[in-house]
Amino acid sequence: MNLPDLVRPGLDVLFCGINPGLLSAATGHHFARPGNRFWPALHLSGFTPRRLSPAEQEELLEFGLGITNLSDRPTAKADELTAEELRAGGVRLTSLAAEHAPRVVAVVGITAYRTAFGRPRAVVGPQPEPIASSRLWVLPNPSGLNAHYRLDDLAEVFRRLRSEVAEAV
Repeated sequence: MNLPDLVRPGLDVLFCGINPGLLSAATGHHFARPGNRFWPALHLSGFTPRRLSPAEQEELLEFGLGITNLSDRPTAKADELTAEELRAGGVRLTSLAAEHAPRVVAVVGITAYRTAFGRPRAVVGPQPEPIASSRLWVLPNPSGLNAHYRLDDLAEVFRRLRSEVAEAV
């Protein structure tokens, strides 16, 4: 099953994951693996008034949020994707941003972003270049496999993004 994009014109933030995990592909829900910290970080940062479950992903649109992925190929681990797949995803994401014009595109995964956009020295946070007409941010990968960020640290980076979006309103 392909994981459908959750997108519409004029979003505040379009989050872009790397690719669906096997459980997400099976259920049709983004960030569906129980150990994934996307949904808790979204809530703890103030993007949502309560912690949503992956099955409630459609409610994100009510909050001006959407989700897509660089690649639609499901894998057990994101590092199974090729550099070519990631670069093709960067082209697709740029087209999606041009079509829907979210205020911010937030790529969730620094290593995938570096490969997809040819930015080997990029760091987490706001990026100097836009993507289409949208502001570009890179967030840490919320996968439970990413030991570099605890949930509180992840939520803090999401909170920084949320603050920037709120200031721009």
